[in-house]
Amino acid sequence: MSIRGKAYIAGIFEHPARKIQNKSLAQLHAECAKGALEDAGLTIRDVDGYFCSTDAPGGLGGINMIDYMGLTVTHSDSTNTGGSSYLYLVAHAAEAIAAGKCKVALITCAGFGRPGTVVRELDSAIPDTPFEIPYGPVTVNLYALAAMRHMYEFGTTSEQLAWVKVAASHHAQHNPNAMLKKVVTVEDVVNSPMISDPLHRLDCCVVTDGGGAVIVVSPEIAKTLKRPKVKLIGAGESPKGQMGGKVDITYSGAVRSGPIAFAEAGVTPKDIKYASIYDSFTITVVMTLEDLGFCKKGEGGKFVMDGNLISGVGKLPFNTDGGGLCNNHPVNRGGITKIIEAVRQLRGEAHPLVQVKNCDIALAHGTGGALSTRHGSATLIMERE
Repeated sequence: MSIRGKAYIAGIFEHPARKIQNKSLAQLHAECAKGALEDAGLTIRDVDGYFCSTDAPGGLGGINMIDYMGLTVTHSDSTNTGGSSYLYLVAHAAEAIAAGKCKVALITCAGFGRPGTVVRELDSAIPDTPFEIPYGPVTVNLYALAAMRHMYEFGTTSEQLAWVKVAASHHAQHNPNAMLKKVVTVEDVVNSPMISDPLHRLDCCVVTDGGGAVIVVSPEIAKTLKRPKVKLIGAGESPKGQMGGKVDITYSGAVRSGPIAFAEAGVTPKDIKYASIYDSFTITVVMTLEDLGFCKKGEGGKFVMDGNLISGVGKLPFNTDGGGLCNNHPVNRGGITKIIEAVRQLRGEAHPLVQVKNCDIALAHGTGGALSTRHGSATLIMERE
């Protein structure tokens, strides 16, 4: 079953705070839900589908939040693929709507990312534990491995990676809620402290509190609302792991999720006017752009140079809110913000200085997990109607 034209994104909300105190996790999810419903012109009573990931409180797959918010739902989903979860969930919501399981789907993300880091537990039930945990992997090291290999294979340079951060910072300066608003240069990035060779501090995303929510509705509901119509026309998802030891860390799951989404949408990378690309690190963006087909494999470093990702300057504006590198990375999961900014662009509601002209087709992509081990990739393609 195709989701093309079967569902619309009717409401979005990004929590404005980046450091939050004296609020519970459930309260934060509810605030995001309220904001997205108000944006859509709907109420909590209209919601009949709830979609969340493991950032939602409680161990019952969203049932705790359904109870807390007083929802009456006919369908729910608690898929977890890390930061890409919310792109998976938007696609799953569209599938549920197309199948007649619900008509108004609420998707929430919220949490407290500051100041900690995620430490993997020594759990013998996890199959990779005895093979990986003894070596002490942490997120930044795993992405640094991918970056170093990309440099070795294709000649990518630190200066090229730095252009991703430069572009994000040019956009973040116009976002009053961005955590980092200062415009940086390539020199600033490569001269910032080395965190895990070859990734410098400014190659790494911010860590924030916060969250967001998205409302996905049926075409019939969309027609009754006064908001601009953003239609889902394509979606693809694909996990990538260690492939039984045949490891190749020069590409991501986007090599599969992207073509699936483009085929369903009936468009190509050349048709995309704006792209929200998961930017946990600068290397994540470079590899994803290659894997989605915006450039050939190995040419991502050259593609992002000289401001090619800056709105109004380059040919592929990306992350015009500042992205995870500068704006917001709630609960260490930035996927929902990628959807939100893509919808803003399609509605013409991005900041005027970064709004893409005639933006009618946009892409959002999420990566959850680690490029060098296992991760989930999800691609959404949306169209302004």
